[in-house]
Amino acid sequence: MEISRRNLFKGLGIIGAVGVAATTGAKLLTHKAAVQINRIKAAIPRPTKTLAAPPADPALQTPGLSPLFTSNQDFFRIDTAFTVPQISLDTWKLEIVGLVSKPITLTYDQLIARPTFELDDTISCVSNEVGGTLVGNARWQGIRLDDLINEAQPHANADQVMGYSVDGFSAGFPLVALDGRDAMIAIAMNGEALPDKHGWPARIIVPGLYGYVSATKWLTRIELTRFDQKHGYWIEQGWSERGPIKLQSRIDTPLNNGEVSVGPVAIAGVAWAPLVGISKIEVRVDNQQWRSATLGPEIAKTTWRQWWIDWNATKGIHHITVRATDGEGNVQSQKNVPIAPNGAEGWHTISVQTL
Repeated sequence: MEISRRNLFKGLGIIGAVGVAATTGAKLLTHKAAVQINRIKAAIPRPTKTLAAPPADPALQTPGLSPLFTSNQDFFRIDTAFTVPQISLDTWKLEIVGLVSKPITLTYDQLIARPTFELDDTISCVSNEVGGTLVGNARWQGIRLDDLINEAQPHANADQVMGYSVDGFSAGFPLVALDGRDAMIAIAMNGEALPDKHGWPARIIVPGLYGYVSATKWLTRIELTRFDQKHGYWIEQGWSERGPIKLQSRIDTPLNNGEVSVGPVAIAGVAWAPLVGISKIEVRVDNQQWRSATLGPEIAKTTWRQWWIDWNATKGIHHITVRATDGEGNVQSQKNVPIAPNGAEGWHTISVQTL
């Protein structure tokens, strides 16, 4: 059978395309493998400033309660990356530029040669609904961000710190937020190097601020700039410029629309109010009076706090509501506020059926 010239070239084109795809795929796999080997070799220094070992976790005694620390595997992930960046430390560097007198460029080895410290901090996504799960608590290790910024000597007119990811994402927060709080360039999370999906080799953590204005993952550049000159990625989409985390509380157990047995039932959950902590949790069943819950350990003002209370459940359908009071005496607002443009508000209420 005779093969036409067109079909011959078509066949050769297909073979060539398959070959290119295979070669490209092989290169990608080789690169990814090299990056992972590079990551494994990356040293995490011993912290210069360590925290005390955490107390026994109340979640071990209360099934369904969020643990004191969220595991790296279970920690929520929100970002704009379609695929997780694979970064080689051979080429990675961190720059501090913009409205500064002394720009800084650091390799990974130079970065981790600086003193590091540990920070227990709860971070939340601004798109977390009332009672939502886009929040987590971790023990971070990193380099003080304010020290690096001060070394770069910001100009007097600079009022924004903008972080840039290797994939071009940007997030900016007020320079005045570096007010002594333990903001850091994090290199480790819960005792291990940052997982790829959580920003390895470095990310920004600023206690008290939503991630969309501060928690740049896969960090490669920090720019001192001005709010009237530049906006981060999500600000361009209509979200608020500043992004302080709001006082929130959540019922973890029982589950919403779940079933419980008549008799003693544990109601439990978490609440957070970085930077001032939680001082009181109250729970109400149906239209009964508010009752104060037992508070779990306060490991830091920057972290969530567990809480629990016993309930003698009777047969029927019940509505359970929680509200929190922060460390400054502010009571959580009942008013339902939507997520956009600066975070949801309102009391978390669930329904349960008792059998």
